Amino acid sequence: MAFIGPAAAALPGGSFARRTRPVAGGRPRGAAVTATRGRSALRAAALSDAAPEAEAAATKVDAPADAKAISLGMAGMPTLMDTVAILDVLPHRYPFLLIDKVVAFTPGESAVAVKAVTMNEPQFTGHFPGRPIMPGVLMVEAMAQTGGIVMLQQPMTDGKGEFFFAGLDKVKWRRPVVPGDVLVMEMVLKSYKARFGISKMSGRAYVDGQLAVEGEFTFAMVTDKK
Repeated sequence: MAFIGPAAAALPGGSFARRTRPVAGGRPRGAAVTATRGRSALRAAALSDAAPEAEAAATKVDAPADAKAISLGMAGMPTLMDTVAILDVLPHRYPFLLIDKVVAFTPGESAVAVKAVTMNEPQFTGHFPGRPIMPGVLMVEAMAQTGGIVMLQQPMTDGKGEFFFAGLDKVKWRRPVVPGDVLVMEMVLKSYKARFGISKMSGRAYVDGQLAVEGEFTFAMVTDKK
């Protein structure tokens, strides 16, 4: 599926499968999925960068048209999986479901998800009073959940079992994330050892096109033996 709207011009050459529910039969055939890992970071950055460009354009029009202009600028961010579809894949629930929608997905390879950060989230009561900042550990958790979108679906697994952190390396926070920000996260699978259920992924998250956090993740899939 080609991206739709103003952001499409910023995303050369790529397309993703249109999907509103988890993959049920392995990798789609034909042109349904044509994205490559090398373009994933460009897409995440371009999607994150769409909103400020639209806001700058909105300053050139009359105030009553501002909201419409900004909304049109965000039309290039598609929804491949909404919250209902995400709940079918991830075990997380309120208040710990930290992704709102999936905007790009290549089965068995990568995913890009969005987290809209709002002031009415419970962590901001104490982190910090008078200066709310999204805790770095929650940023990493949101990225891990994005990785779960890849690992808890075909062709990687059948979705049964639990998906746990096994390690974090080279994690760097580049800028604070605050209420009102939109965190656009990409996770790319680097390796998977099915025998041991161990996967390694790299991740980056952006706000307004700026890198906010990056790191390398190790996950373990644990299933009950009967």
